[in-house]
Amino acid sequence: MAEQGVPVTLTVNGREVRTSVPPYLLLVDFLRDTLGLTGTKVGCETGQCGACTILVDGISAKSCAMLAAQADGHQVTTVEGMAQGSAMTPLQAAFWDKHAVQCGYCTPGLLASMTDLLQRNPDPNAAEIRRWMDGNICRCGVYQNVVRAVRQVAEQAPGGGGE
Repeated sequence: MAEQGVPVTLTVNGREVRTSVPPYLLLVDFLRDTLGLTGTKVGCETGQCGACTILVDGISAKSCAMLAAQADGHQVTTVEGMAQGSAMTPLQAAFWDKHAVQCGYCTPGLLASMTDLLQRNPDPNAAEIRRWMDGNICRCGVYQNVVRAVRQVAEQAPGGGGE
């Protein structure tokens, strides 16, 4: 018996995608293997490391813990869709400026998590930033530099910088 696909319509990085997916297909695999968006990384495949973190309707989510069919009707943003054109977002530029990027494997997930944080609180303190990093593992240890990068964005925002 042939397995039926699940019809899905979702918006990925501002572009509508209509297709059908196997009911067991993980969102991370759909993004990487079907759409070719390899910025989203596969790490632990258990939702623990954060390498696969993306934005779903603006909220950070682990794409290895979500089926592609569950994204039906939602807006998905990967690291490839965060910037407009070739210009980096202020957060991406701050990651670069503050050396919050080393091997880069954790970077897309950290960017998604920190983007969600900054949307909720444009002026987070260092302790809040660290709490939001929980669930994003970086083997290179850029955590303190991520705090510096997020604080730089907060300080440059209108009315920001009140740590």
